[in-house]
Amino acid sequence: MSLIKRETPRPIKFTPSINPYAHGSVLAEFGNTKVHITASVQESVPPFLKGKGQGWLTAEYAMLPSSTHTRSDRERKGPSGRTQEIQRLIGRALRSVVDLNKLGERTIMLDCDVIVADGGTRTTSISGAYIALEMAVRKLMRDGLLKENPIREGLAAISIGISKTGEIIADLNYEEDSSCGTDMNIVMTSNGKFVEVQGTAEGAPFSMEELQALLSCAQKALTIVMKEQRSILDKI
Repeated sequence: MSLIKRETPRPIKFTPSINPYAHGSVLAEFGNTKVHITASVQESVPPFLKGKGQGWLTAEYAMLPSSTHTRSDRERKGPSGRTQEIQRLIGRALRSVVDLNKLGERTIMLDCDVIVADGGTRTTSISGAYIALEMAVRKLMRDGLLKENPIREGLAAISIGISKTGEIIADLNYEEDSSCGTDMNIVMTSNGKFVEVQGTAEGAPFSMEELQALLSCAQKALTIVMKEQRSILDKI
């Protein structure tokens, strides 16, 4: 059985309202990872939803050129396969806790821009984007554009892995992530239900017992993340 090395996230900090023009915004920090997130509302929906009386929620994700150890080029010719995968993950994770029928024919766009990447950029994006989303919905309700809150429950995400020495680590930094034999990204609701479980054994295959230990550790870490989210939202 793997030993637990760390079952709590790295230091978490959410700084809300960092962008005066967005409907919701936050700087999400997990350890040294920093992601700038905004929520923008558009009074329209994609063509496939026109006339259906429901809204849409989608996300875009990008890493700034100097967010990693070596400068990366901007994706001027369109998002890479990795970028597309991550922004689809963010979008579908957030849609899982939103009643799109209550949103009306409007779109909420979540933009997640990684300022500093030290592991867990996609999970930091999801956890921060939930805060920006709730801020945007609150503004829509204050402005009288929504009668009911379309958000059904909270949402957060965390990375977790098994080191090559068999230790389970929650909220992996870059060094830990790159040296793990197994790593996962877990998305969970505030009611304890899983939205996404992405797991890969890059070294030795993992057992059912190890999988259960990983999920249990992730649940404990996500309880802490959601407490931090709620603490910030209760103050604004």
